[in-house]
Amino acid sequence: IFHRRKVYIKRANRRGPCYSPPMIEHLTIERIAHRGDGQAQVVGQTIYVPYTLPGEMVEAETVPGHPDRRHLLRITQPSADRIAAFCPHFGTCGGCAIQHWREDKYRAWKFATLIETLQAARIETQVDDMIDAHGEGRRRIVLHARRGTHDVLQVGFAAINARHIIAIDHCPITAPGLNGAIPAAWALAEALQTIDKPLDIHITATLDGMDVDLRGSGPIAPRDMTKLAAIASEHKIARLTRHGELIVQHAPPSIMMGAARVVLPPGSFLQATGKGEETLGALVVEHCRGAKNVVDLFCGVGPFALRLAQKARMQAFDSEAPAIEALRKAAANTKGLRNVQAQARDLFRRPLYPMELSECDALVFDPPRQGAEAQAQQLAQTKVPRIVAVSCNPSTFVRDARLLLDGGYKLARLTPVDQFRHTPHLELVALFTR
Repeated sequence: IFHRRKVYIKRANRRGPCYSPPMIEHLTIERIAHRGDGQAQVVGQTIYVPYTLPGEMVEAETVPGHPDRRHLLRITQPSADRIAAFCPHFGTCGGCAIQHWREDKYRAWKFATLIETLQAARIETQVDDMIDAHGEGRRRIVLHARRGTHDVLQVGFAAINARHIIAIDHCPITAPGLNGAIPAAWALAEALQTIDKPLDIHITATLDGMDVDLRGSGPIAPRDMTKLAAIASEHKIARLTRHGELIVQHAPPSIMMGAARVVLPPGSFLQATGKGEETLGALVVEHCRGAKNVVDLFCGVGPFALRLAQKARMQAFDSEAPAIEALRKAAANTKGLRNVQAQARDLFRRPLYPMELSECDALVFDPPRQGAEAQAQQLAQTKVPRIVAVSCNPSTFVRDARLLLDGGYKLARLTPVDQFRHTPHLELVALFTR
């Protein structure tokens, strides 16, 4: 499988006189780095080689333009911990970083990377065992459609550290609700192949079928709209949109969040797995138990707010107005929920200030990967008894956590949740108390 990666077209005339062809090196892998690549040392330089394991001796090739990266060509001495990957696209597709390592070793490495990140930030706390939340698999994916060599259409995932697309016919880490996603994506891309632009196809599994949002196509001609509507019917697509603009809808795509049924806005954010959302939601509810007035920041469509509203009065904030409207409607249509107030607000530019949180006895914030530095600075000045931080990026988590700790909070509990199995990504749920 790795020999497929040795595909180079020599274009020295395009690269200029400084271009040098790839060189082959023999390396010994010392450890797995935080991104899941094998790490080696060459004359004092740190080198990264994907798809390798500690202790392995490998033959690798330099990558023009990336002095610290290598392409794996051959494993000359494999690790005893190496296992066969279960996906035939592993090693070419850039989606999964680790399918070739024993599960116990993989879990130990992922946990250790979190501990190293905490130690680097001088944060000392007891860390719970990591929870596996892969469940049935990924319920949302983004497929790319591009024209490859000889103008041939390719639909799949991006190759690792490259722009070209690895065409795939199936993906074994997706949930059953996405079983028809790849054939549907191929059909949609073929219908639009006259459009000479890269196409991104966002697909989410819902209770009512697949929700698909096309991005990058530009305006679609009426004749193509008719073809797309027929494809949506054939492939059981509940709703088909282009950058949120409706093309056809057979049913409002919805999912359950606690007791509430939420109709998703087109292309809206959702936790990667259903099990992941349930696990994160259960931890948040546990940490907020007994609270009467709860604030949910970066609330999205309400995975936490709608669960917490069964026991507490909620105020929810997010920059995405369609997500806020979906949350409002779900709360209004669900019996047994307490008062839920939802407001669109850009928390990066207008974070909530301490005076706005004077009656809050528990607060939840779940920002994007870049974290919530401005909001954390304000939270550090509040008297909120409990703050629950949910994060998908340990690096920005420790930055924001340091602000809370320096403001007088204590990190009472930290739980890692692995819903991104086979990748270096890790979710965290932390309880801060004052």
